Amino acid sequence: MRTTTQMSITLPNEMANAVKARVRSGEYTSESEVIREGLRALAMRDRAIEHWLHNRVGPAYDAVKADPSSTRTPEQVRARLAALRTNVQ
Repeated sequence: MRTTTQMSITLPNEMANAVKARVRSGEYTSESEVIREGLRALAMRDRAIEHWLHNRVGPAYDAVKADPSSTRTPEQVRARLAALRTNVQ
């Protein structure tokens, strides 16, 4: 049983040239290898975003829902930043 599938893709010239340049440089042995690496990087980015959403954004949202008084308005944030900037200068 095959573990690969042959595909035909269309890329803008700029992307196609970038793929070919990676192969010409010897960094990759084939165009397919470049595309696979790009897909692995995309999957890694997606996992990082999911991790961030699950571990940082979700808990922060839950905390705000549990205690809305802990939030600040944009005006309060700007005023605090302006005060900090004044104290630093």
